[in-house]
This record gives sequence, structure tokens and C-alpha cells, in this order.
Amino acid sequence: MLRARVSPELLRWARKRVGRSLEVLSKRSQLKKLPQWESGKAAPTLKQLEAFARATYVPIGYLFLPEPPEEKVPIPDLRTMGNERTGQPSPDLLDTIHVCQQRQAWYREYTRSVGDDPLPFVGSADRRTFIPEIAQRMRDVLGFSLDARRRCPTWTDALRRFIEHADNAGVLVMTSGVVGSNNRRALDPEEFRGFALSDEYAPLVFINGKDTKAAQMFTLAHELAHIWLGESALSDVSPASQPSQSIEVWCNQVAADLLVPLDIFRGELPRTKPLDDVTRLARQFKVSTLVILRRILDAERIDRTTFQKAYREEVDRLRAILAERGGGGNYYLSTGARASKRFARALVVSTFEGHTPFTETFRMLGMKKMSTLKQLGHELGVSIS
Repeated sequence: MLRARVSPELLRWARKRVGRSLEVLSKRSQLKKLPQWESGKAAPTLKQLEAFARATYVPIGYLFLPEPPEEKVPIPDLRTMGNERTGQPSPDLLDTIHVCQQRQAWYREYTRSVGDDPLPFVGSADRRTFIPEIAQRMRDVLGFSLDARRRCPTWTDALRRFIEHADNAGVLVMTSGVVGSNNRRALDPEEFRGFALSDEYAPLVFINGKDTKAAQMFTLAHELAHIWLGESALSDVSPASQPSQSIEVWCNQVAADLLVPLDIFRGELPRTKPLDDVTRLARQFKVSTLVILRRILDAERIDRTTFQKAYREEVDRLRAILAERGGGGNYYLSTGARASKRFARALVVSTFEGHTPFTETFRMLGMKKMSTLKQLGHELGVSIS
């Protein structure tokens, strides 16, 4: 039987890359001899090596390299832990960025083919401009004023509308807690909260759906600031973060003012005990309680120690609520959120008009059946004959 000539070092690298132990992986029927392969006492067949590559989410070609490759995030990595850059990116993070880049490349060509003009707001911001002025320009483009947000029933409704307005303005907003459509590959919000892929035809924002919805609102605002600046970036910021990089500090400031203008907010703060009014202010401004806590700090009504304590307690409370509610939901709504309704709608139209192969569409949306694609089109309001 033909055996694959693969270095044991590459096998160990691929296994450690996904954080799997030798004991766990070798329990799989096709990988029972993994300990012998890693020790060099035996070699896998090509079929076994393919099974190993699938289990470790590694391109099989990597396993035939002379040494492990150095994998880097393909966009500026602005994540920090304290004052240090984060370590090796996970396969889940890298694959998520690659999926989004593929979708963005398709949509860029699509918009140009139908004669769309470049979006003027991409790269229109200047870091020397007064931040409240930039925030107001963003609200104007998004068409989602503070008054419109206040009319939303809850801040979670406001988040949904915020995403819709950004999508309608031309930004592909993709929110997912897994890699592509693979529910077995959950994303880790401790590794990253979102990223922006700037492009004048197809700007894209990805939000880690495993993060709390309260944090997602700030992430979306932060990544939109990157789009207005015209720079792609990978971020792990939150309302509580103190980024060491000046561009992240700037995007945090813009995000905060976009959501809650500080001059208006100061007028709504009570004279004493501002933390007692967090819930009321969140309802009033239709933002998460985490954003309100951040703005109380910005208004210099509490010190950072008090803020950090209150923030941690609120995060724990929100996570407990999320755990109680569990998962689930409508598949088609989830697909629209994961891939961006704007992108999914354009892809369905292009496919049924005969411009995009069904195989490519199924790959980009993570589908296998024609009936599923047709139903998605129906849910998105696309007329399919």
C-alpha cells in the first residue's frame, strides 16, 4: 500500500496548531496510528493523511513542506494583550479572514460589473478632524440618527437596525460565531472581536458572533471607524479596552461618540451616583449597558478602577443571560447575518441570472442543495423564476 512521505515534525505542528492532544486525535478510526506517525515508526496512507488534514483544518499541501510554514494574519493585526502583541493566530481566525476576503473579492467584481460607483465615505476620515464631527458624518451616511435609534423598542433592536443601516449604506456586515457555516468550529472572542476589510467598492466588517450582543454593538462602531479611515485591521477592542496603538485609541473614541455623543450624554447624567442610572441611560440611548459604562468614564464621573469593576460585573451578568437563552434560530436569517444580506442577495441574483456557477455559490454560502438556495433567495426578497 502506498504511503505518504510526510515529516513527523509537520504532523506535530498541524496537531498543535489546532490545540488537539495526541490522545484525542488518535481516537478517530482513521487516525489510530497517529502516535506511530509522529514518532516516525510508521507512515500514513494518502487517505489517512487527508483525514488528518481535515481533522486539523490544515491544507494538505502544507504537510509536504520541508518545515512548518510561518502563518501570519493577512491584514494589519492591531490586537494586543497588555502592551504585547498577541501570539500565533488560530486556524479558525485565519480561515475566517480568508472566507471574508473571498466573499469581498467576489462582491467587488460584482459591483463593478453592474456599474456601481466607489463608495465616497471609504477613506474619507482624517484623524486630525474633530472626533464628534466625524461621528456625525458617519451617522449622516448610515442614515441612523440618535433620534431614530431612540425610537427602537430595545437596544438589541437598535443593534439589528444599526447592522441593517450599515449594510444598506454599502458595507458588508457579517456576524458569525463559527468559521463559515461549520458549527463545529466556534470562534473565540478572547482571540478577536472583529475586523475590517477596507475597499472602496466592497468594504466589509466582520463581527465575532460568539461575543455578547452588548459588545457587538461597540465592535461594529469601531470597525466602521476603520472603514471611514480606509484601513483594514484586526481588532480585539471593547468599551473597556485601553489599546496601546494610536489608531485603535482613535477608533474607540469615534465608536463611542458615534453611539453616544458625549455633549448630549453629559446633560442626561444624574448629578450623583451615575452608576445607578446605567439601565435607564441604556434604554434612553438604545445602546448596551457596556457602552453607557464607558461613556460615564469618558465623562469623568467615575475613575478607571470603579469602571473596570462595574464593567466586569456587567459582562458576567450579560453572559449568564446569554447562557440561559441558549442558541438556535432561523437558518435563513442566520445565513443572511453570517454572510451579510447585501452579499447574499447579490450572490443569489447573480447565480440565477447565470453569471456565477452554482458550485461557487454553494461554496461561499456553505450550502449543498438547490432548494436551500432558492428558499434563501425567497427569504431575502429575491424573485426567482
